[in-house]
Amino acid sequence: MRPRNLADYVGQGHLLFEGCLLRAIDEDSLFSMIFWGPPGSGKTTLALLIARETKAHFIRFTAVLSGVKEIRGVVEEAKDQLKYHRRRTILFVDEIHRFNKSQQDAFLPHVENGLITLIGATTENPSFEINAPLLSRCRVMVLKPFSDEELRLILERALRDREQGLGARSFDIENGVLELILSRCDGDARSALNNLEAVALSADANPGGVVVLKREMVAQFLDRKTFLYDKTGEEHYNLISALHKSLRGSDPDASLYWLGRMLAAGEDPLFIARRMVRMAAEDIGNADPNALVVAVSAMQAFQLIGLPEGELILAQAAVYLATAPKSNALYIAYGRVQETVSQTGSLPVPLHIRNAPTKLMRDLGYGRDYKYAHDYHDGFVVQDYLPETLRGSRFYTPADRGYEKIIKDRLKQWRKNGARQTPDIDKPSHSGEDHASRDESE
Repeated sequence: MRPRNLADYVGQGHLLFEGCLLRAIDEDSLFSMIFWGPPGSGKTTLALLIARETKAHFIRFTAVLSGVKEIRGVVEEAKDQLKYHRRRTILFVDEIHRFNKSQQDAFLPHVENGLITLIGATTENPSFEINAPLLSRCRVMVLKPFSDEELRLILERALRDREQGLGARSFDIENGVLELILSRCDGDARSALNNLEAVALSADANPGGVVVLKREMVAQFLDRKTFLYDKTGEEHYNLISALHKSLRGSDPDASLYWLGRMLAAGEDPLFIARRMVRMAAEDIGNADPNALVVAVSAMQAFQLIGLPEGELILAQAAVYLATAPKSNALYIAYGRVQETVSQTGSLPVPLHIRNAPTKLMRDLGYGRDYKYAHDYHDGFVVQDYLPETLRGSRFYTPADRGYEKIIKDRLKQWRKNGARQTPDIDKPSHSGEDHASRDESE
């Protein structure tokens, strides 16, 4: 059911009618390009139609079955076409993301000098899968999934076409059948046509020779929707990003939706659980310390229960994280620490907070003048714990939300009262050798 000319091509109007691709085809001034789109979005069909519409020599190449040797053969064929027929060569490479670096590099000089006009097709993000030098010499054309209206037009053509489609048979199609088929294909024209063909050929004809397609029969045959998803590809990262940003944005409904999408598509639930543990620390932190407890508990509980019952546990955790007060103060603080460590290197530990388990170490000043916090009111005493060159540095700034507001007020009060602190007279003093030996045992 591939269209025979560009006029019959359905969809991708942003490329053919709003963009410059159609003009380049009409003027036979085609440029190298990468068609990037989901399965069944018409990448190969569009390339084949371009081949028919242009005067160039066309070679079709499958990355899965070919290597550098075959590429050299294509280059020689392109040279012969230019030398003897004065024709440029269009090379269509299906699944170009499967070429390794050396294979992609083999194309590069011939694309650059114009011997070959390259059209690559890929379902993977070219930014990650195509070498930068090759990608810079190609325009990326993004193909979108077909809309339901476009897919309906494709299916109706298949039902009418007597030569390539199902038009040789008569059908009585119940209302809602085509919509049901469309709902199972996720914008994929190939899947839609395959599903139509499968139900049409599986249904029996009535005595009058008419094939009756009933909604109930089609629903049972198609069973369940297949989602566009690749657990190692871009859609995997798009969906986990959507979940993360929904949780950070405090939207429980969106969080549940993206969680459900990933689980329905077959994502590893423990991958989602591990990411939620990270989200609890990164985006909530001490604004609600219980968020980390909930996330870890949900991961452990899922490991005990598994699918499908464990999905509800992940859903509960997602809603808790989405509705918890948010703070990235810890995330920022630790980033500052990492930057400081990388810039300052191995600064020495101040002598007064070093352990002193031996006489030599005590004689050298280890542990001298250390103030044991529990000897002071509220178990807090002001003293320097950072290396001398970092004295007074502030890395952690609590937010004014959730439990972090309590932490912020507590730190403010401690720092305010710290200058007037003296040891509590009703507490036994723990200094010198006592605290040193105790710290060592800990």
